[in-house]
Amino acid sequence: MRLTQCFALFLVVLSPTALAHDPFSSPGEEGIAAGITAVIVMLLWLLYEVGARRASPTPWRRWLFHITALLTLFTILGPLDKWAEDSAAAHMTQHMFMMVIIAPAFALARPLPQYYKVWGQYGKRFWQLAFQITQYPMVCAYLHAVMIWFWHVPTFYMLAVDNPWVHIVEHACFLITAIWFWWACLHTFSHKVHLALLALLFTLMHTGFLGALLTFANEPFYGEARGLTDQQLAGLIMWVLGGIPYISAGIWSVNRWYRKFDRA
Repeated sequence: MRLTQCFALFLVVLSPTALAHDPFSSPGEEGIAAGITAVIVMLLWLLYEVGARRASPTPWRRWLFHITALLTLFTILGPLDKWAEDSAAAHMTQHMFMMVIIAPAFALARPLPQYYKVWGQYGKRFWQLAFQITQYPMVCAYLHAVMIWFWHVPTFYMLAVDNPWVHIVEHACFLITAIWFWWACLHTFSHKVHLALLALLFTLMHTGFLGALLTFANEPFYGEARGLTDQQLAGLIMWVLGGIPYISAGIWSVNRWYRKFDRA
């Protein structure tokens, strides 16, 4: 994809018809927060494309990154974000998009070589330090779990719904820790593949447990406005649909682990 084509996509996703919380029409702090979010995502997208001219990725990884960037903008700023203000199910769908679609897609796209080229020596050191944690799959899984449970505590959940700045922090917590988690699981060294499998199973279990809590609760946790049925649907989305990527990655890890012993 050429730079001019990327710029054209930037203009499309910034259009008021494409975004529910666009930086141009949203009022007050909500518009400012939306603008900052859009600028950060698009800047990372643009820098990747510049870096791709110096360190050419494989075509499928390049296209995957562009699709991931588009999906990120629509997930965070699109209609789903507006629906999430009043619906626990929409809010959970948004969370699942970030944690089990966008994050693993980013990990599979592997954009670090492109960022190394465009960010220079000090920038490369920053990215290396930022992703050093991915050498430890279980640490990434624990950190990601803390973020998931923290932001589903009713007090902090509603704080993120009501305050656009806290909402940005919530999304950043989900995305960053999810990217670390998936990077650690999908790109771990062969001698640590069993730890990646354990991290996937641990995450599958605790997210499933949280989904079950939401599904079988006798009353809504997040205010009467969202309703018990809406919350139960949110729980099923996390429990059932959200578990599919973890199970799929777990099967892949088991196969990788088996091939390691088969070669031995």
